[in-house]
Amino acid sequence: MERLSGLDASFLYLETPAQLMHVCGVIVLDPSTMPGGYEFGAIRDAIDRRVRDVPAFTRKVRKVPLGLDHPIWVQDRHFDVDRHVHRLALPAPGGYTELTELTSHLAGLPLDRSRPLWEMWVIEGYRTEAGAEGVVVFSKMHHATVDGVSGSNLISHLCSLEPGAEPMSPGDVGRAGRDPSQGELFGRAVLSTMTRPLSAVRLVSPSVQLITKTIGRAREGTAMAAPFSAPRTSFNGTITGNRAIALADLDLEDIRQIKNATGTTVNDVVLAVAGGALRAYLDARGELPSSSLLATVPVSVREQSKHEGGANKVSALFAKLGTDTEDPLERLRDMAERNKFAKEHHAAISADSLQDWAEFAAPRTFGLAVRAYAGLRLPERHPVVHNLVISNVPGPPVPLYFMGAQILALYPLGPVFHGAGLNITVMSNNGRMHVGIISCRESMPDVDDLVQRFPVELATLKAAVVAAQAPTPIKRSRKRSPAR
Repeated sequence: MERLSGLDASFLYLETPAQLMHVCGVIVLDPSTMPGGYEFGAIRDAIDRRVRDVPAFTRKVRKVPLGLDHPIWVQDRHFDVDRHVHRLALPAPGGYTELTELTSHLAGLPLDRSRPLWEMWVIEGYRTEAGAEGVVVFSKMHHATVDGVSGSNLISHLCSLEPGAEPMSPGDVGRAGRDPSQGELFGRAVLSTMTRPLSAVRLVSPSVQLITKTIGRAREGTAMAAPFSAPRTSFNGTITGNRAIALADLDLEDIRQIKNATGTTVNDVVLAVAGGALRAYLDARGELPSSSLLATVPVSVREQSKHEGGANKVSALFAKLGTDTEDPLERLRDMAERNKFAKEHHAAISADSLQDWAEFAAPRTFGLAVRAYAGLRLPERHPVVHNLVISNVPGPPVPLYFMGAQILALYPLGPVFHGAGLNITVMSNNGRMHVGIISCRESMPDVDDLVQRFPVELATLKAAVVAAQAPTPIKRSRKRSPAR
């Protein structure tokens, strides 16, 4: 019997009809590489074969009596791939606009909790920008099941390095667990409830020490940016369940060249480009605040975590995006310096701190609190915690094949929250950086206007770096002829 970790379960408790807690992916495929050609039945059957031996695809959530403890994972004895893999076709002309409209609608539909928490929609009739026929797979997996790294690992299990090769290993994907009786579940929940105060006591001292160190860093000016210090924008309020999706591509080599020339990191460059795109977007709307936007940046602690169980092994840091800085190179330099302090500050925090405290999330009270928070429209009444979430997920540096079809692009999409109705996620893939943006449609209806600014900002930053490296011409004084 495997119980959900407190952090995994928290994503279930946080979910409402407006605040959906699944992560999505838009996977653009080239069906011409598939052995025998594309056929929906063949791709569905291949997915069925490959997920059968991976518990994360075949287990479902079972609640504990009276909500006394976090739910458990149990094997779905009636697992049917037809309830998870669906077929759709785009209306003509089947281009980018039709694709983003359809995927936006699908992203706003909740997953069925009576089944394993994932779905895939195979979308036919897509025309790439080059005019070629493509197939798109829109995937949805609940955040209780995956984080960025584990989700990437699960998708990789459906992929191979060559069209007809065997899939890659999914890595650690958890266990399904047996289905216990109600009495056993209740007994274990009571025992867990009785011992929980002891666990809380053990967390108090490290937390007090962390607060003391944070205060010291703040006085020295080396602390990461603080939450509740973000300016308010039009996408910081109570959200609805409607979603808007936009997609773009960047050249990974351009990002690497900027990184190498400036001594920064790929993440620094991505955040600086995002800051520039957001600055231009808000400025064009007459909404640019005088202070910088603040982003929550998820950080994987999978390598440092001491916990064996749990799908989500993440922490987070806060980063100012430099939207108050016009010069792109100056924004990048400031970003790199602030990120250095943020990483040092984050490293001083236990890798398991978020997971440990999440164990005390009470199922009933947590859910009621989220609904009251949205119903009273509290996100619009208190200072803004953060403006948006930005994630950078490392992807494969070589071509991958999904059921034999080459992956042309893989756009990741994270959840949006009350108070922060915008999520930007980027993922590298075979020399490209794919940008996926999802928003609450009412908070940011023109999300495509934002995503189109990413390539422009990257080009502007690259030009600024090249100009800064160019040698300064030497001005030579002209000798005056001697007077005659």
